Amino acid sequence: MCVVYSFRVLNTPPLSLGEVCMQQPGLVLLEDVFAVKVKRRRAAGKESGGPVLGVALFCSKRNGRRLEEETLHLHNASSEHTHTWYNKLKELLTVTERKGYALSVMKECKLDEFDGVVCVGGDGSVAELCHAMVLRAQLDAGSPEKPVKQVLPLGIIPAGSTDVVSCSVHGVRDPVTAALHIILGHKQQVDMCSFTSLGQLVCFGFSAMFGFGGRSLARAEKKRWMPSGRRREYALVKTLARLRPEDCQLSFLPGEESWTTNQGLYISIGIMSIPCLSPHVPQGLAPNSRYMLVSNGSASLIAVGNTSRSEFIKHLKRYNSSSGQFSFSFVETHDVSAVRIRPRSKIGWSEEESEEEGDSRTSPIIQSEGAAFPWNIDGELVEIANEVLIRVHPQLITLYGEEVDEVDEAESTVSCSCI
Repeated sequence: MCVVYSFRVLNTPPLSLGEVCMQQPGLVLLEDVFAVKVKRRRAAGKESGGPVLGVALFCSKRNGRRLEEETLHLHNASSEHTHTWYNKLKELLTVTERKGYALSVMKECKLDEFDGVVCVGGDGSVAELCHAMVLRAQLDAGSPEKPVKQVLPLGIIPAGSTDVVSCSVHGVRDPVTAALHIILGHKQQVDMCSFTSLGQLVCFGFSAMFGFGGRSLARAEKKRWMPSGRRREYALVKTLARLRPEDCQLSFLPGEESWTTNQGLYISIGIMSIPCLSPHVPQGLAPNSRYMLVSNGSASLIAVGNTSRSEFIKHLKRYNSSSGQFSFSFVETHDVSAVRIRPRSKIGWSEEESEEEGDSRTSPIIQSEGAAFPWNIDGELVEIANEVLIRVHPQLITLYGEEVDEVDEAESTVSCSCI
């Protein structure tokens, strides 16, 4: 079954001002489209910005037995309409067909027939596939309760907006470097975390943020029609404007020591088993990220206590500098093997959003007995009503790449001027 979209298309390069655009009806098979980009008119020497002209579809055209590249130009001067089309087409062009598709494929594949798996995509696709591969290892080992190491290697070719996992594993965000690691067969073992709530597995992942990071992502997800950069900045500013701490109980296990438990107000809590390098945070989110290995058996816990908005913004701004983001009295960091977060508030995300929008109705996204709280797990929004237990599992998955003693800084290609 194929999906067919009908467009009025233009098969010629963009026309200059004053020329008449005569469009002819055409038919485009979505299965023949392999990429889409927003077209802009830019002044000479400029590499960014400029008024929107529409979108360009990159398609394959059959010429006998040969496949040739063809570009179809769809003109629209409305920035809002153009980005609506662009976002929808990007969503339709993703490799996986739906949420959970990777898991269903991994359950059915005969993995002994393959030497490895390759994922071309962003952090969401990578996290979903890693989760599916670990679950498949548990299934094959007949161990549904205990995480089992997945020996089949996974190659990650970055193609997202942040590519945190790829940047952290390779030290740089470069598709060619990633592809060469796969070709040369370089492999490394990488730690992962399990996220469980009330004894039930939620997912496996590499990093998570509760509080500010979760609420910011939840707001961004409500504005999917916006361009990704604008959506991210909008959510950041809106969450800063309505900054509020979470009342919760935070427990953590530093290595082989006993559990430490604190109760209080926290603006943000982050757990990272990898350095979390990205173009947005070239120094990484985790402490000592330049020297943090991806298989040291522990995760970094960053707990930001209650403070003023101005002080919290200072903390955020220092992620773009070489150091100092953790040198605040309200910020504490620990190397941990496990973390437990138990929210104590009775008002969850859905209820708060309804109050902000002036809506008296409350309709939680996840129906449960308690309030639902947003989590940012590897860039994906997850709503959980109860306490969450995070455990680090050493060398749980094998990734193509070459571990280095010192992680290079990711190239900074994205800047945010909103704070």
